[in-house]
Amino acid sequence: MTAEQTSSGLSRDVRADFPILATDLDGKPPVYLDNAATTQMPRQVLDAMYDYYSNDNSNVGRGVHTLGMRATDRFMRSRERVRAFLNAAQASEIVFTKSATESVNLVAQSFGRQVVSDGDEVLISGLEHHSNLLPWRRLCEQTGAALKVAAVDEHGEPSLDSFRAQITERTRLIAVAHVSNVQGTVNPVRDITAAAHDHGIFVVVDGAQAVAHRSVDVRDIGADFYCFSAHKMYGPHGTGVLYGKAEHFERMEPVLLGGGMAPIASYDGPLISMPPLRFEAGSPNIAGMVGTAAAMDYLDGLGRDAVHEHDAALAARAAEGLRALGGVTVYGAQAPRGGILSFNVDGVHPHDVGGHLNTFGIATRTGVHCASPFMDGLGLVGSVRASFGVYNTMDEVELLIESVKTSEKGFWSTNHPNERFLPPGRDSG
Repeated sequence: MTAEQTSSGLSRDVRADFPILATDLDGKPPVYLDNAATTQMPRQVLDAMYDYYSNDNSNVGRGVHTLGMRATDRFMRSRERVRAFLNAAQASEIVFTKSATESVNLVAQSFGRQVVSDGDEVLISGLEHHSNLLPWRRLCEQTGAALKVAAVDEHGEPSLDSFRAQITERTRLIAVAHVSNVQGTVNPVRDITAAAHDHGIFVVVDGAQAVAHRSVDVRDIGADFYCFSAHKMYGPHGTGVLYGKAEHFERMEPVLLGGGMAPIASYDGPLISMPPLRFEAGSPNIAGMVGTAAAMDYLDGLGRDAVHEHDAALAARAAEGLRALGGVTVYGAQAPRGGILSFNVDGVHPHDVGGHLNTFGIATRTGVHCASPFMDGLGLVGSVRASFGVYNTMDEVELLIESVKTSEKGFWSTNHPNERFLPPGRDSG
């Protein structure tokens, strides 16, 4: 596949960078369109992690031996790489976690408990992933605050006005996804943040579906916190990032206590701990953060504007082609999309469509995508989600469209009950 055949702004064909794309799946090459759940890793990321384990593997911190100092240096450089990737003001504003989910929970249970109290309100959008819903619901239940939801329109998309309509004098915090994990809606997070700050409201942005598809400048967005997971941006599993403004981290208490997060401990003396280590108790995932930094190098090497153009073009063509089939509903009205779209075939259960596509070697995600309330609001048992990455091509988009067309002939309504867990297993976002 040539760069020209991708119809994108990418300067080269990147598929050879990803070993898994050269594998054989039941006699077919993989057509991997499940990037919103997890992306594949390029050799550059795999090599960086292998190099760390092969040459520098040790714990970080106070070791004065050579391997310990090398590991510490690579870990510190990874934090600085993340700072630069997000254009944060200082490296101490970057906290390493195991996932975006853990990042949101940390903010909710530390910062949220300080600023939200009985009678206050926390505002989220009507399309949030469970990871940006359940931690805030729990916080409200713990504090006596009310959880409010900014309405979505008939296309399932929120607007700046829908947030403004819900803001009251008791609103203390807004949590919103940068990009919807269901239908790729790109929320106006910069404008939402500005409107919130006009009322003294703090803002948390879930960027899990944004960082792989577009440039993210946390100082330009202005949000108080921004988080994401590496495995959705060509990095490894088990690594996450929480950006927070320095003044917020200074006031926050740690949720986990243990080794590494305090330089000195005692039986009864004060606990002295500084950000970001204050929030990173225990041995860190050093190789994971080395891999995360390598993934950021990889994306910047391709050019994040070019990546955005590529992913948006694939999603736009997929939406256009699927809508033209007839009998297929593509959800959402926004274009260009954030590299994600969801659809259903009339009279065919989404799990059946996903299984049918798999016979063509096409990997999609089916279900509620960890966004049950949003799907309930649309009156859906689930949907089929196709999500695109740098290694996907227009040829693969055309194969998706042609394969969906045949699902009308190959399947019929299976009368599944309105249940969310077929086939067995986790419905990962």
